[in-house]
Amino acid sequence: METKADIIRVEILEKVKEYYLEKFGEIETFVPGVSSIRYAGRVFNEFELINLVDSSLDFWLTTGRYSEEFCGKLEDFFNVSNAILTNSGSSANLLAISALCSEKLYERKLNPGDEVITVAAGFPSTLSPIIQNNLLPVFIDVELGTYNVAVERLVGAISKKTKAIFLAHTVGNPFEVIQIQKIAKEYDLWFIEDNCDALGSKYDKKLTGTFGHISTISFYPAHHITTGEGGCVITDDLVLANIMKSIRDWGRDCYCDGGESNTCGIRYKQKLGNLPLGYDHKYTYSHIGYNLKMTDLQASIGSAQIDKIEYFIEKRKANFILLKKALEQFTDFLILPKATPNSDPSWFCFMITVKENKYFTRNELTYFLASRKIETRNLFAGNLLLQPAFLKIKHRIFGSLENTNYIMENSFFLGVYPGLKIEHIEYIIQSFNLFFSKKLIK
Repeated sequence: METKADIIRVEILEKVKEYYLEKFGEIETFVPGVSSIRYAGRVFNEFELINLVDSSLDFWLTTGRYSEEFCGKLEDFFNVSNAILTNSGSSANLLAISALCSEKLYERKLNPGDEVITVAAGFPSTLSPIIQNNLLPVFIDVELGTYNVAVERLVGAISKKTKAIFLAHTVGNPFEVIQIQKIAKEYDLWFIEDNCDALGSKYDKKLTGTFGHISTISFYPAHHITTGEGGCVITDDLVLANIMKSIRDWGRDCYCDGGESNTCGIRYKQKLGNLPLGYDHKYTYSHIGYNLKMTDLQASIGSAQIDKIEYFIEKRKANFILLKKALEQFTDFLILPKATPNSDPSWFCFMITVKENKYFTRNELTYFLASRKIETRNLFAGNLLLQPAFLKIKHRIFGSLENTNYIMENSFFLGVYPGLKIEHIEYIIQSFNLFFSKKLIK
């Protein structure tokens, strides 16, 4: 039976749509040299606002019905059994590595000092969980152009202490994930995909994030879809899923969803640890955990965003293609991004590396673009080992990090996110043409 509150709710949500059209519906006029061209940004319409207000009217402030809906959509998109929402992509990475250190994995658990192969050219939250769990990162170099690892270099880095591989699909460009999956199986290694920059990317026509034992996703505003702050871990392994839920939810052993109790039927009948027989399972803890849950308010936004994912992917690809076609005239001086063979990237951005030349540096080019209100960013932390936080960490390097260091000095990226229109892309291209003409480069 419809109540007065139900009627008011409908009226409120109708007003939200009206508000969106009034506040955000007008297309902003682009003024070259005045309007900023950002490298990333949120793209939304009335449906995100309607969901957000609808969720707020429930006043269910933690995980709830929108979280369940968002998880279901993610599981359908990836065709996996477990999508576990978190409060950030960085927390997702922390959960993934921490889960591999659980006593519930018995002889397969990672122990302090075990080695995890990764790269130094990336974002800190891929590396930090390795250190935070007292594991030893082993760094290998990446390739210019793809900005991913070479398989032969990875194989060479494996030692008797190596127990896991944790790599990101750099800026949406898949690494050779099938080959690395085979290596992980051959050497009995855990394999985690950091898929935070690559939602919708494919390798061999299969979505990245579905090859590893665990993969992670970020929903920060710069990424393919956003919940503001937020992230996710996905896995088809029920044991790993339960471990990650436990660590995410304070470390508790109980797996009941919020608001539920005794779904196992033995809430007061178990004997765990040194607790008394029948101690309340909802307050029994099997891991040293955190509170890393996503709120239902955030999930309501994500549930609307994921419905747009195919459009977002195609728009990123289209913007990428326009930039690459236009900038190919400058390949004597610029290394343009190239997709890994057998891949179909859902590009996070457009990476550029400046070749050694006598005319200009990376910084001169990016300063010029900034003067024309075009945002750029470096490849995140550059070489992580040179960052203040990581100068004294225990680690091992296999070979050299020559390319990583070159990227740190000479690489940057432009945006390709769906908020960029053709006039933005054309202005970026005009700016490159102007820069090169000023440098007398033909």
